[in-house]
Amino acid sequence: MRSPFRTVLSLVFSISSPLWSAAQYIPGWPDMSPQRNITYMQKLWIVAGIVKTMQGEPVRNAVVTVTPFGVMGPKMLGTNSQGEFRTEYSMVVEEFHAFSAIVTIKKKGFHTAHSYINFGESNKTWWLPFTLYELKDEDPNFLPMSELVAGLAPRLRQLGPADGLPAKGARDYARGVADFLERHQPERAIPDLWKVAKENPNCIGCRTMLALAELDWHAWDDARETLAEAGRDSLANQQIGRPEPLIAYGTWLSWQNDAEKALPFFVEAVKFGPQDPLALEELGRALVATQQLEAATEYLKKALAAGAGSEAKLLYIESCLGTGHFGEATSEMSRYLAGRDVKTMPLRVRKVWVDVQNREKLEAAYTNKEPQKGRYHFDFLQNPPHDMVDGLEPALDQAQLEPILTGVAANISAMFANFPNTSSRESIHQEKIGGKGKVRGSKNQEFRYLCMAPRQGWGPTFKEYRVDSAGTEIVPKGVEEGYMVTRGFNAATLVFHPDYRSETTFRYLGRQQTNGHVTYVVAFAQIPSKAHLRGLFKAGQSWLPTFSQGLAWIDPSSYQIVRLRTELLRPLPELRLERQSTEVNFSQVGFKRITQTFWLPQQVTVAINWDGKQLRNTHEYSDFRLFSVDATEKVGKPKREAAVKSPTQPTSP
Repeated sequence: MRSPFRTVLSLVFSISSPLWSAAQYIPGWPDMSPQRNITYMQKLWIVAGIVKTMQGEPVRNAVVTVTPFGVMGPKMLGTNSQGEFRTEYSMVVEEFHAFSAIVTIKKKGFHTAHSYINFGESNKTWWLPFTLYELKDEDPNFLPMSELVAGLAPRLRQLGPADGLPAKGARDYARGVADFLERHQPERAIPDLWKVAKENPNCIGCRTMLALAELDWHAWDDARETLAEAGRDSLANQQIGRPEPLIAYGTWLSWQNDAEKALPFFVEAVKFGPQDPLALEELGRALVATQQLEAATEYLKKALAAGAGSEAKLLYIESCLGTGHFGEATSEMSRYLAGRDVKTMPLRVRKVWVDVQNREKLEAAYTNKEPQKGRYHFDFLQNPPHDMVDGLEPALDQAQLEPILTGVAANISAMFANFPNTSSRESIHQEKIGGKGKVRGSKNQEFRYLCMAPRQGWGPTFKEYRVDSAGTEIVPKGVEEGYMVTRGFNAATLVFHPDYRSETTFRYLGRQQTNGHVTYVVAFAQIPSKAHLRGLFKAGQSWLPTFSQGLAWIDPSSYQIVRLRTELLRPLPELRLERQSTEVNFSQVGFKRITQTFWLPQQVTVAINWDGKQLRNTHEYSDFRLFSVDATEKVGKPKREAAVKSPTQPTSP
C-alpha cells in the first residue's frame, strides 16, 4: 500500500487542489434552506500512474480498471504509448469524506497486477508505478511464493500487544487474516490489514502479513514497498524487529536475480532467529547463488538440523557438488530419493539428480590422466609443447608465481569493475583444412561485435552479440556448409580472476621473448571438479562441457596478458573431438570519451580436429567504440537461428 505521491508533474499540480462549485437555483423547485442559494462543496481525487515491464519498458494498451469503494461503478481505461494512465473522481464532500479504490492492470501475456489505494480525507494525487511480470513457470531455483507465504504467515496469525498490536486493532487484524488465509480472498483482506498497519506502525508483524497478502494478490509494487519499509524498521529498532520481513524481502530480491543484495537481509534474519529453519535455508540458497559454497554447506547443515524441509536438502546437495564433495552429494541424493524412481519426481529434484550424475561422470573422465592411444595428449603444467617454449629461460622456483598471479588478478578485476559497453568490427575467416594443411574451402563474414559485462549474479562474465548495420542480432552462417561457429574470447583470461583462481592450477615456467619483449610464461590447467568456467562443444543435438589448459604470456611491467594459448584438458571421444586449440593475441584499446584503456582480443585463431576433419576460424577485431544499449546500437531480435542441417556438425566449440 503506497502513500500519496507528492511530487508529480506540473500538469497534475494545477488540478490537485480541492475544487469548490456552486449549484444554481432553479425557479419552481422547493426552497429547502433558509437561504435562497445553496453551495455544494466538491473534492477532486486523481488516480494516475505508469505501467512497465520488469525490464523497464512501458506497456501500452494495458487495460486499467479503477473500482472505488462505496461510490460509483468501476472505470475502465487504457495506457498510452508511454504506459501512462489517468482518471479523476469529483464528489460532494458532504456525502463522501474519503476515497479508496482497487486498481487492476491486465495485459495479455502478463500476470494481472493490483493495487489498493486509500486517500483517506486527503485529495493528494496518487501516482502508481506498476510492474508487470510475464506469464511463465516459477523458477525451480527460487523459493516459490506459496512456500514463502506458508512458511511465514502462520507465525504472524496471532499477534498481540507484545508485537505492537493493541486490543483495539485486533478485530480488524483477525478479520483480515481470516479473509487472507482461510477464505483466500486477499482483495478483501488487504483493506483491513492496511488499516491496522497504518494505525500501528510499530507492529512489524502486521506489516509483514499485509505484504504477504499483497504478494498473493499480485500487488507486486505495493508488496515490495511494504517489505522494504518493514525490513528497514526491523534493522533500525531491534526491540520491535523480527526476522519475517527480512526473509520475505531477501526472497523478493532473489526473485529479481539479485542474490548479492538479498544475502545481507538473510544474514540479519538469522541474527534475529539463529534457529529459524527458513532463514537458514534461504541464507544457504543465497550463498549457493553467490558461490560461497563452503559457508553455504555449513548454514544448510544448520537449517536441516533446525527442521528445514526437502528444499534445504537439495540445496545442501548442490553445495556439496560445488565444493567437490561428490561422495557426500551422492549419498545425500540416495537418501533423499529413498528408493523412489527419480523419473516420477518434480523437475527441481530431477535437475539436481542429473547434476550429481554429470559431476560423477566428469570426475571419472578427467581423473583418468593416462594418455589414450592415438589421441593428442598435452600436459602444460609439467611438459608444455616444445614449440611453444622454445627459447624459454626456465624458472628456478615458484617464488614469483604468487606476485604474478596477484598482479594479473588486479588488472582483470579492474577491467570488469570499469568495463564499458564496447563495439568493434569483427572479421571472421572460416576454413576447412585438407591433407598436408591445404585449405579446401573458406568463407569470410563481417559483423558489428557488441560486448558487455553485466553486473548481476556471482562471478564476472561477458555477454556478446553480433549485429548487422541496423543493430539487429544475427548469427554467423556456415554451419550448414560444414564450417564451425566460434565465440566467447573476451572471457579467455577469466581463469586468472580472483573469483575463479581457486578452480585452476598454475605454474610459473620462466621468461621468454615474445614479439621482441620479455614476458613471464605461466602454465595453467582447470580443475573440473571445481571449475565454473567451462567451454561448450556442440555437435548437432549432442554437447559436452570442455575444460582447458594452456599458457599465458604476461608483460612483467604491467602484468597484462598479451598472449594466451589453450588446448583441451582431454579429448572428447564421446563427440569425436580429438583436439581444440585457441590462440588469442591481445592489444591495448582506448576510447575517446574515457581515459581508461583495456587489453582486448585483437586476433583469435581456433582450430579443431573433429570426426576426421580439420576446421579453423580466424577472428580479427578493429574499430573499437563505446555504445549505449539505449542509443543508436540497440540490439534487436535475431534474424535467424543457427541452422544445423547435419546432425553431427560442430556449432560451438
